[in-house]
Amino acid sequence: MAKERFIETYSQGVTNVRKIIVDTETGVNYLLLSSNMTSGCGITVLVDQDGKPIVTPIN
Repeated sequence: MAKERFIETYSQGVTNVRKIIVDTETGVNYLLLSSNMTSGCGITVLVDQDGKPIVTPIN
């Protein structure tokens, strides 16, 4: 079976959803937000205090 490209590492909420998604090839972390998953959502790169992407080490 092929390795998943994106994995969910954190999830909060049912209606007001917040998820952290990690790209398993680059390690870059993304934040997905939605107040209602059926009407749209937003996604952005998580950054540190210097504005650099937060990267999770990939084994």
